Amino acid sequence: MPSIDPSARVADGARLADDVEVGPFCTIGPNVEIGAGTKLVSHVAITGHTVIGERNVIRPFASLGTPPQSTHYRGGPTRLVVGSDNDIREGVTMNTGTEDDHGLTRVGSHCFFMVGSHVGHDCVVGDHVTFANNAVLGGHVQVGSHVVFGGQAAVRQFVRIGDGAMIVGLSGVRADVIPFGLVHGQSAELIGLNVVGMKRRGLTKADIHKVHRGFEALFFGEGTFRERLDLVAADLGDDPLIGQIVAFIRSGTRPLTMGVKRAALRVAS
Repeated sequence: MPSIDPSARVADGARLADDVEVGPFCTIGPNVEIGAGTKLVSHVAITGHTVIGERNVIRPFASLGTPPQSTHYRGGPTRLVVGSDNDIREGVTMNTGTEDDHGLTRVGSHCFFMVGSHVGHDCVVGDHVTFANNAVLGGHVQVGSHVVFGGQAAVRQFVRIGDGAMIVGLSGVRADVIPFGLVHGQSAELIGLNVVGMKRRGLTKADIHKVHRGFEALFFGEGTFRERLDLVAADLGDDPLIGQIVAFIRSGTRPLTMGVKRAALRVAS
């Protein structure tokens, strides 16, 4: 049976795995499902049609599954699905989806959500994503895996963040960020590649240099951006990392954060 503190409130209909721990003063709604090994430390609120995976640790005053902060929400049974092995720190908030999208907010596994971070309605967040304190996503944002958000970074609605990108703290992201991109500033200018993140994922020097070559050709080569994109696709598109960047750009329907500055490439160990 789940371990439930006497001060907690678990509504009829909630489904908790046998080894779930529910600490003091937590509240769990009737349409909530919580997987094995998950621990609610204290003062956690989980409501709505929400599924929490296995082995998550959710700390005080986190609020998951609340209705979307959208004037267009019509009260439907939209959902929040959170994966496994996440560390969700104090004051984190995640909303369910809206009827005007897929009705689903989805968060992956092995993510770290620091104090006060927020996942808005209809967002999709990949695996191994880090949100530093007070990093926030507007509605309908798509985030790839292995992305890092610095403290108080903010992403506007409908933006896509590619795999392996780094959003420096205090940046305001208003346009799509390519995979492995490094963005910084009030308007989140693309200043280079997330070399540190690439190295931490085990990419070789040769891999990183090849991605840097593609980056230079895309954003600082001759011709229009479309011409440069086609040239990079033809010359380097067989490389899986470059191909991922090309595919990301071609699949976009909204503006792309463009390179404005050459950052020094540091690959040495």
